[in-house]
Amino acid sequence: MAERPPLIAPEGILHLTSDEVDALLDRLEERVPVRPPLLQIPAGSGAEAVVFGDSHGDWRSVAEAVRRYREGDRALIGLGDYVDRSPDDCGAGSVANALYLLELAAERPDRVFLLQGNHETVRRVPAIPHMLSEEVDELWGPESSRYDRILGLLERGPLAAVTPSGAYLAHAGFPRGELPQPWTRAFDQVDDDRLCEIVWSECSASRIRRGAALAWTPRDLDRFLKATGLRVILRGHDPDVVGVVLYAGRCLTLHTTRVYQRYGGVVIARLPLDGRLDTLAGIPIEHLPTEGQVYPAVD
Repeated sequence: MAERPPLIAPEGILHLTSDEVDALLDRLEERVPVRPPLLQIPAGSGAEAVVFGDSHGDWRSVAEAVRRYREGDRALIGLGDYVDRSPDDCGAGSVANALYLLELAAERPDRVFLLQGNHETVRRVPAIPHMLSEEVDELWGPESSRYDRILGLLERGPLAAVTPSGAYLAHAGFPRGELPQPWTRAFDQVDDDRLCEIVWSECSASRIRRGAALAWTPRDLDRFLKATGLRVILRGHDPDVVGVVLYAGRCLTLHTTRVYQRYGGVVIARLPLDGRLDTLAGIPIEHLPTEGQVYPAVD
């Protein structure tokens, strides 16, 4: 078997030539797995997972999350929104962050799981701002196929995932209303309304209302968890409730970007994958050292 090339660091991605990025995209399209809309995280993926929230092009913070993932017997789970709103010191951060994470998914498909957020599902429901195409043009000229290829790779991620320990993970929310039997069939045909429930809906504790889907309530969450036998939800999307365990220990929202650090910091969670979770109270939530930091701009 041919030896795989080493990972390209995010800053290095920003300095690739057009031929080099095309070759990287070729490799990624061969190796990044296409996940089902609902992914069952397999047993044996690690004793715990490093879970990071919206990173929005902040590859400096993502690199810190990856460092923790590599420290032990761990998986790495992203909750979506890897692109758009990049910090100024990350250059074309959407491109660098997306390709760096996709490299990791290609390298360890048994350990790295990149869920889609509303900024990865823009070809179905538009999100504003959407800066990925502009960043691709800035780096390599107006060649639309590179943007389409990067977004197509991000669309290979699942919309949601469940762990052996009883956690449900999604960018924003979950299917509402009466669920089929088995409940996993709710992900068999995801129309735009259901997509918005999963990647656009706020929780009722958030003050933010984007209008793409109704906010879900503690009662909605209770119905979903009872119907599925799951115990807790980890999500992103709502920066104003980051790092706060809500709804009797059943909900945790994460953001891992300095763009929104004024709300709850730049945080990750360490989610047990073994055993059975009762609540999220007491699981480690870590603030990353990028929090409050500004770095030299990338040319």
